[in-house]
Amino acid sequence: MKKLLTIIFAVLLISSTISFAMAHKGYNTPHTKLRIGADVLLKDKLSLIKGKRVGLITNPTGVDQQLNSIADLMYRNPEVKLTALFGPEHGIRGSEQAGKYVEYYKDERTGLPVYSLYGPTKKPTIEMLKNVDVIVFDIQDAGSRFYTYIYTMALAMEAAKENHIPIIVLDRPNPIGGIKVEGPVLEDKYSSFVGEYPIPVRHGMTIGELSRLFNKEFNIGADLTVVKMDGWKRNMLYDDTKLQFVPPSPNMPTLDTAIVYPGAALIEGTNLSEGRGTTRPFETIGAPFINGDDLAEKLNALKLPGVIFRASSFIPTTSKYVNELAHGVQIHVTDRKAFKPFEAGLYIVKTIHDMYPDQFAFRTPDSKGISYFDNLAGTGDIRRRIEQGKSVDQMEREWQGKLKEFMKVREKYLLYK
Repeated sequence: MKKLLTIIFAVLLISSTISFAMAHKGYNTPHTKLRIGADVLLKDKLSLIKGKRVGLITNPTGVDQQLNSIADLMYRNPEVKLTALFGPEHGIRGSEQAGKYVEYYKDERTGLPVYSLYGPTKKPTIEMLKNVDVIVFDIQDAGSRFYTYIYTMALAMEAAKENHIPIIVLDRPNPIGGIKVEGPVLEDKYSSFVGEYPIPVRHGMTIGELSRLFNKEFNIGADLTVVKMDGWKRNMLYDDTKLQFVPPSPNMPTLDTAIVYPGAALIEGTNLSEGRGTTRPFETIGAPFINGDDLAEKLNALKLPGVIFRASSFIPTTSKYVNELAHGVQIHVTDRKAFKPFEAGLYIVKTIHDMYPDQFAFRTPDSKGISYFDNLAGTGDIRRRIEQGKSVDQMEREWQGKLKEFMKVREKYLLYK
């Protein structure tokens, strides 16, 4: 009996040792099962670009699963003729702050020309594309309507159509999942570079799926190819993929930021600090006139799903209230799948508006009566309803009809069921 137990113990020990070793080598883990579009292109579908002059639109998130830059990989590949690089907001290497124009320059690593697609020229011009046979787009999206990279992609698709050049979009995960959809569908009147097309704030689509929807529903008509991922599932958040999170922009440092962003970004349309210039942008919200303890108490009393609020004080180093002591809250997400970021963002704005009516302010409307808050929300109704004292529930009921219509359209373009 002892001998039998010894044998069983030895077998279990060997089995667990092998499993441990395999796990650490990456065998049979989600990391190896999931392949992003960049890896699929370079390993399985190189024929799409082989021997062609490639114009690459990318930024620091354009990496393979070993974190090698796709620009560097293409440049070193003898079968690929990389001829031009194009950078979105924040630039090719991601060094620029929000809203800063990056001029034309030569890339230090490759010596290739880098053209800015943020600033005076957001769409590739004929001159920029003169040595390009095919455009490749590879950038990580954040899953929110007002993240500008998806409009850089759409404008590149327009340029591809106008210049009779095919465009390839390399698909990547939606970091906040592909199931939940939230917020009002953008109204045409409020279209801008933080919301070009009538989609909701949280769209629940991958960037490849969005490219298909944009191309067909909004009549771009480009010669579009989407290189799909292998192994991505709609219910995955980014950390479920086991991929490393590369910050898509300077103020999107972590997945936690992306999780709160669809609602917390509304703060940019007010005189409150959205936490730029702190280590927790968009998770930290406040202003010098706020009492953080009172605000945290009010927000926690709402019992919003998957989130708690903690009183916080901070001194921003950039953007609003530079070098001033501000007070407010930090958003702590306790259940990512239950959390509703856009709803939470609305409650934050409405609560502070109601608590501090004399100090709180929306960004000043332009000559057409449109505030930057309206551009972010995609409608002027939310700002008006907050000023009228309406409840968040009332606001949400108003946009459900258009949201349901969008969901039917969205279904046609989903690549991962």
